[in-house]
Amino acid sequence: MITTESLRQRTNDYQSWVEAFARNHQIPIQWAEKGVRKEDFVQRWLRRAQRKNAYGVYFIFKSMEVGPTFRITVPKYPTKDPNYRILAHQRSRFTHYYFYIHDEVVGPIVMCVGSFFPFKTTYYLNGHSFIEHQLTHANVGFRKNDNAFLAVDDVAALQAAADKLSAAIIRKRLDYWTFVLGPKFSAKERRQVKLSRIYAISQIEYCYNFVFKRNFPIHKLFERSCELGLWRLTAHKIAEVFGTRLHRNHRGKLSTIIDQVEHGHHVFRAYFKNAVLRQYEKFSVFLRNELCSNNLYDFGLLKGLEHLDAVRHKFQTIISRFAGFQAQWLNVHVDFPLLQRIALPITIGSNRYPGIKIHDTRIIRLLEVLLHGGTHLGGWTAREIHQAVLATFNISEQAYGLNQLRYDLRKLKAHGLLERDGTRYAYRLTLKGIEVALLFLFFHKRLCGPLANSRFHHRPNPQHRPNSRLELAYHRADKAIQQVVDLLAAA
Repeated sequence: MITTESLRQRTNDYQSWVEAFARNHQIPIQWAEKGVRKEDFVQRWLRRAQRKNAYGVYFIFKSMEVGPTFRITVPKYPTKDPNYRILAHQRSRFTHYYFYIHDEVVGPIVMCVGSFFPFKTTYYLNGHSFIEHQLTHANVGFRKNDNAFLAVDDVAALQAAADKLSAAIIRKRLDYWTFVLGPKFSAKERRQVKLSRIYAISQIEYCYNFVFKRNFPIHKLFERSCELGLWRLTAHKIAEVFGTRLHRNHRGKLSTIIDQVEHGHHVFRAYFKNAVLRQYEKFSVFLRNELCSNNLYDFGLLKGLEHLDAVRHKFQTIISRFAGFQAQWLNVHVDFPLLQRIALPITIGSNRYPGIKIHDTRIIRLLEVLLHGGTHLGGWTAREIHQAVLATFNISEQAYGLNQLRYDLRKLKAHGLLERDGTRYAYRLTLKGIEVALLFLFFHKRLCGPLANSRFHHRPNPQHRPNSRLELAYHRADKAIQQVVDLLAAA
């Protein structure tokens, strides 16, 4: 009969076994302190085990955490079986043990075991550690910092080691450490309860690294990628990157942001449901694209460990697609014939629409609002766009009325820059419209802005010429800018 006392006794037996195991093997064991990162705290014990080439458990943390358990209650009404009990799932707070292990195959791993039935076990492992062990055994020279390979003698051997990590290898090592460190059950208990182990992927990360010889191109590419990503990764483009289709009942996150993790270190994030695609610089050596998911059902994948190869293939496709989009966005040039074509009037049927000029303030404002609103599903209605323009640029409805907006929308739609969402009167930019909008906005922000700023606010006094190289360079730059302004005026 399963009772609360029998489950409590099982917990006490396992806790006593862990204390005896740590004492017999002279393994340090202590309670985790609040605010202290466990991985950083155990680093000196890990380095000691690596220097001695020793494998096994090198540290144990105890932590009070909330985990899954069972609640046992007696039925309200009597049953034929007097020993019948009701078992219900619940979550409660109890002791968890974190075993820090130096494994001879997959490298450093962490095993977290709940001390109360059903003894849920969680493993944390890093594929970079497995690759490191494979390269070490193959006598391939490399240089590694944290989870990043900074240099390697044989790139093909590095890729082969990464491809070698499989579900079979992981399962074999997890079975071994579960048998050694997990709670013990007799053969009779196994037959009665039908105990078995099921390994599932709770969270997984997959990354691509783009390595450069110098830091300068990495930083510039990352800055440009973040800027273009915020403009061009609309809701539909994010869905295209993740290989899914959007619908009105979409649940979960759908956005792009830039986070400042620490001073001078930024991370670009694109969220889709329970997954996030990150891009950041690392060690001033490479640019990393990293995909993390907490729910594989978002990708139509099963979370069993045996499906690891399918997960890897799916994540490779998503990251490659994202990198391909970024390469397409970065490989751009000014299409002057396009500017000339859209500046000319266009005739559709019996209607004639005027051209779109690059200096039209109304069009610039409208395109900027449409770009920023790219994460809206199903497009924007004319009234929503109108209110957004008025609020963004702090202008009155008399200065820019709804009929003026509708006139501008018809003009953009005639030139193929805007499209309706099906039969609804809701609008969003087309691919051509996004390119033209980016071209217009960057032209004003990157060229016209600095020119106007230098022209009207920081004009150097030609009569004041001190004997300074910096002052002379400033005058030469101002003269060059003036020539550009004159050429633009002549054009």
